[in-house]
Amino acid sequence: MNIVILSRNPELYSTQRLVDEGKKRGHAVEIIDPLKCDIIIEKEKPTIYYKDRYLDYVDAVIPRIGASITFYGCAVVRQFEEMGIFTIAPSDAITRSRDKLRSLQRLSKAGIGMPKTVFTNYSRDVEEVINYVGGTPVIIKLLEGTQGLGVVLAETKNAAESVLEAFNGLQARVIVQEFIKEAKGADLRALVVDGQVVGAMKRQGKEGEFRSNLHRGGSANIIKLDEDELKLAMKAAKVLKLPVCGVDMLQSSRGPLLLEVNSTPGLEGIEGATQKNIAKAIITFIERNTI
Repeated sequence: MNIVILSRNPELYSTQRLVDEGKKRGHAVEIIDPLKCDIIIEKEKPTIYYKDRYLDYVDAVIPRIGASITFYGCAVVRQFEEMGIFTIAPSDAITRSRDKLRSLQRLSKAGIGMPKTVFTNYSRDVEEVINYVGGTPVIIKLLEGTQGLGVVLAETKNAAESVLEAFNGLQARVIVQEFIKEAKGADLRALVVDGQVVGAMKRQGKEGEFRSNLHRGGSANIIKLDEDELKLAMKAAKVLKLPVCGVDMLQSSRGPLLLEVNSTPGLEGIEGATQKNIAKAIITFIERNTI
């Protein structure tokens, strides 16, 4: 089988692990930069040209598309879909998951628990916005932020007002979200493959840091999810139609609360914490759907 990994950085841990596991199982695995793909739109014959060849021999695609190239990266994935090629993350699902507001609206309608959240086209009545989510402290997030960037903890009304004014001045869209104090700077990441949780870890922010992202110095340990946490992770993946994804949630006094769903989750942290071969699970998922 010919597998293509769409990635701009072939040296990334996740990319290399997928290459290694694919080759171990006897597949040809190729890393392709999506920004160097030419999309050829022709009647009844959609194709992709890359460097010196047409990619008409591909059997499966693994998108590892960064947030900064979502538009073009998803266009490339969509073209592979038009060619009848299997992808572990459909282009429409990636687009939905990258839009925090859209995905939260969809997940909320499906009955999935999450922190109280407000989106406003900038309101000068900050006090009203804060009251909607239960008062300060509050979390203010950029809709396009990733890896903990663009996430601010505002502990007072004045701080929240200052942050909102600053983002407004930059014409940046944000959501205001309830701060879950009992989570104590930790969150859970569940890795879903083919609708099942194949690994889970608890990420703890470093001392004095409310964000638990490993990229920001957090630590991770294996955790066994309870029934409610498992159900939330699997339902969120199903609602966003992402067979392979990372589901982030908080432990709260009213049960697990969803933070977001990541369509291209990193493998380094969760494989290290759980000692589970997540890359192999992804490759075998592809095999079940293409062979």
